[in-house]
Amino acid sequence: MKNFSNPSMLNKVPEVTFAFWLIKILSTTVGETMADYLAVEAGWGQNTTQVVMGGLLGGALFLQLRFRHYVPWIYWLTVVLISIVGTQITDFLTDDLEIGLNLSTEVFAVCLLALFTIWNAVEHTLSIHTIVTRRRELFYWATILCTFALGTAAGDLVTEELGMGFRLGVGVFSALIAVVFVAWRFGAPSVLAFWITYILTRPLGASLGDLLTQAEAYGGIGLGAMRTSAIFLSVIVILVAYAQFGQRAKGPGASAD
Repeated sequence: MKNFSNPSMLNKVPEVTFAFWLIKILSTTVGETMADYLAVEAGWGQNTTQVVMGGLLGGALFLQLRFRHYVPWIYWLTVVLISIVGTQITDFLTDDLEIGLNLSTEVFAVCLLALFTIWNAVEHTLSIHTIVTRRRELFYWATILCTFALGTAAGDLVTEELGMGFRLGVGVFSALIAVVFVAWRFGAPSVLAFWITYILTRPLGASLGDLLTQAEAYGGIGLGAMRTSAIFLSVIVILVAYAQFGQRAKGPGASAD
């Protein structure tokens, strides 16, 4: 039980900097575009894509949990794969089970609230600066997966079902994030501001992904899922490689974002 509940690891989450948010938004966009590319353009189909991505996510989580300190490339690989799987969960509910986006958004919101409530009741903190036990790390990754599924559903609800369109969706979610940032600067609790921003960056990334990939006839720019995914993944790799080299220079106890 010592390794499960008692502080025995270095913090497993990177420092929250501009680079952190940049990679997060890029990862959320890749989650939207890569899921669409593999399932549709690459011809894998939803079922094969779900199985393969789910397996890769399981492997990444195994590596993430195995190390006792923050490893940039493993952490961000896990985030990217969770982004893809979170998109697939929402797509499965919407396309295969024909569950409306209103309902799926509400269900994921309730699940997220329940996770936060249980996490806080058990650990007495939701701070990402103290992910130093196995139990807190499990709470953290379960919450991350839920935020991605919720963000995908909420983003599709706003941009498609409510008819705002991709451009307006990007503007709305960007404005909401800006409001949270201003509130934080004026004294709003940092933990609350972080999680609200984390949730909002998912529909922002999803809306951005749809804007870039969809054809002009559907309100997009028309870059396509493959091209958009390749560009964003390249930027992520460069940023994470920089963080990884910085981590090696500073030692495993440092966050190098």
